[in-house]
Amino acid sequence: MKAAVYYGPGKIKIEERPLPEPAKGEVLLEVKACAICGTDVRIYSFGQKNVKPPHIIGHEISGIIKKIGGGVKGYKEGERVVLVTSVGCGRCEFCLQGRPNICPEVKAIGYFYSGGFTEYMIVPEEAVSKGNILKIPENLSFIEASLTEPLSCCINGQEYLNISMADTVVVIGAGPIGCLHAQLAKVSGATKVILIDLSEERLKLAQRIEVDTYINASREKPVKRVLEETNGKGAEVIITACPSPQAQEEALLMSKIRGRISFFGGLPHEHSHISFDSNIIHYKEISVYGAFASSHLQFKKALSLLASKKIEAKRFITHKFSLKEIEKGMNMVKEGKTLKAVIVME
Repeated sequence: MKAAVYYGPGKIKIEERPLPEPAKGEVLLEVKACAICGTDVRIYSFGQKNVKPPHIIGHEISGIIKKIGGGVKGYKEGERVVLVTSVGCGRCEFCLQGRPNICPEVKAIGYFYSGGFTEYMIVPEEAVSKGNILKIPENLSFIEASLTEPLSCCINGQEYLNISMADTVVVIGAGPIGCLHAQLAKVSGATKVILIDLSEERLKLAQRIEVDTYINASREKPVKRVLEETNGKGAEVIITACPSPQAQEEALLMSKIRGRISFFGGLPHEHSHISFDSNIIHYKEISVYGAFASSHLQFKKALSLLASKKIEAKRFITHKFSLKEIEKGMNMVKEGKTLKAVIVME
């Protein structure tokens, strides 16, 4: 089998490896599609402490169960499935609440465990036993299903925000995650969705999803423009879907009284501190939330939204690459020349 093996920043090699055999409790998955996440690009570009090369990354995975190891119950060979990324300990208070993504001992597929940029992969016993394999609805293609993971993360982030009719929602960052947030907000009933980015190219790509207002932050002052769009009141909901300290600081300034803010995009460790007037939060009763990864239930909700076409996966997918073209795909994502790129196995 062929696998794209990460050897450190800027180094991925396509290698021929023996087809793995599933041990007791494991499942062999034939990968059909694995979308490229912004985190994959950061790992490829700079490395990450929880990814030890040589390693196969990739966690937005769909495929077919090829072979089942001894003792595995509830699955059949030939079933079309996606993989839930977070593998919790199963014992802590967060796992027992159905939130393995915030388990203190979480081990993620594509980070700790081997990931999906390969033709075949082993789903570890820890993931199989905890139900991390979910069936794909019949009317959903493998490529469309590869968006389940990023959409599930957006669902997790928006659960705190309680978006409803009459809400104006601002999303800062017009990459694939920002666009998913924007469309999910529409599905939740938002009356007006505003999308902000520094890149005109990204905003042009984002027009595929048809939000109400696009703001180029390199040409306009986003806080001023959002206040103009909301008659000076500010937005009910702001989501920062980009790794920008400035975006987080400006989110507080464009919030309405009793607004809700999601710091969805994590910041680089060397730039993870922001400056703001905490009295804004105090006197305007603003709520600020964090969000990280997602749970099994949120994966199921994402599959349902994709299968119903309430979230149309094809609108987001602009580029497809073969496994041998993975570095080209990584670089195009890094340069903002794609909306969503997917590695499709030949």
